[in-house]
Amino acid sequence: MKISEIFRLVWLNLIQNKSKVLLTSVGIIVGSATIMLVIAIGTGGKEEIAEQFKNLSAGAIDISYESNSSQGFGGFGGGNGGGMPSFGGGSSGGRSSGGGMPSFGGGGMPSFGGGFPGFGGGSDSDRMNQENIVLSDSDVEDIKVFVPGISDATISYSTTSTVDGGDLDESVSKTIAGVKSNYAEMSNLELAIGDFITDENDELKEKVCVLGYDVAREIFGSLYDAYDGTVYIDDRPYVVSGVISQMGTVASGISPDSSIFIPYKTGSKYLTGSRISPTITVVAEDVDNVSAVMTNITSVLADSYPNAEFTMSDAGSKMEAASKSNETLTLLLYAMAAIVFAVGGIGIMNVLFVSVKERTNEIGILKAIGCSRKDILMEFLFEASGISLVGAVMGVVVALAITPIIEQFNVRVSLSVAGAIIALLFGIFTGSVFGFYPAYKASRLIPVEALNAE
Repeated sequence: MKISEIFRLVWLNLIQNKSKVLLTSVGIIVGSATIMLVIAIGTGGKEEIAEQFKNLSAGAIDISYESNSSQGFGGFGGGNGGGMPSFGGGSSGGRSSGGGMPSFGGGGMPSFGGGFPGFGGGSDSDRMNQENIVLSDSDVEDIKVFVPGISDATISYSTTSTVDGGDLDESVSKTIAGVKSNYAEMSNLELAIGDFITDENDELKEKVCVLGYDVAREIFGSLYDAYDGTVYIDDRPYVVSGVISQMGTVASGISPDSSIFIPYKTGSKYLTGSRISPTITVVAEDVDNVSAVMTNITSVLADSYPNAEFTMSDAGSKMEAASKSNETLTLLLYAMAAIVFAVGGIGIMNVLFVSVKERTNEIGILKAIGCSRKDILMEFLFEASGISLVGAVMGVVVALAITPIIEQFNVRVSLSVAGAIIALLFGIFTGSVFGFYPAYKASRLIPVEALNAE
């Protein structure tokens, strides 16, 4: 029998049994949609990780100190240098707990936590032991001098404060980051307009600031209107010296787009006071040498703070952990897709077994007129593949239809042509594999017995 005649028989059988084809292909529809979405979600997860860590150097190491002090003033209790929220600033880290105390609209007051002398109970020695360790510029210099294999180091902290000015009708609370001049370069921040914080701004404690992309648009309406404008941070005027290009989300879930950067010493003077808990960020020249650099940093800091335990984390480990989490999720989704495909394939196999039973006489007639076992095998195998193809195509359509719904749950979905093709191939492959045995059984029927079957 010619291949064209076999395809014609398959087409007639599928057309005459539309409802059976549809019901049989339900498992393949679900499996195809699942596999396409698995690929899209996995790709979206990788893109999300790449975006979150695009400002991080793989060799970046964050060093911070958190006090275990419990002494406090009145009902405020102890803290870790003010308990300010963390700030993710790319490779420069800057995820300190920042500021001296929560902003009450008039910063610059020191924290009441950490055993502030004169308040709370405890002996003098207890208060001395519980006193916060504050990392400083001198610690950064020590690390630069005594730790080999680093390309740069910086120190930063963050706090929150009220911000007003521009087109704002009322003040809003924003993340304020005290940074050094090398912060932008270490964080791979790009300026859309203007200049970043300079060493002179920091030394003179000048009231200048650099706005994140979203902050500039929120306060002034546009980046160009923001440049050289004035914002009021904690009721003090700051001149906008620059605006950062849109960067997207970074590590720790805080974006530079929604932050305001000011000189490190300016923030210490006017916002946080001396009771801050900054983060030192060091970038190792060789990613493979990060562990040795961390060991050397520990030794250097131990000379200055013998009994202190510092928290260290490297960007490479964070990237790897995030990637592994995404891979695990993707693997689970693949497993679910495989199960769905297996169920769909079993459904096709069962329907074809029934079909072979119902069409025994037809098979006997085909063999009687000269059709070979190969012809019968190919007919039923193409029929199974045809059912799978219909299901795979419908599955791709379903995946496209439900993608907007999935995105409503803040899941990043990156659909692709490659994903659709893979879903189609998986569907056809499943139908062919599970349809082979029924097709083989049909081809092995004895013509005389098939013709006499009822």
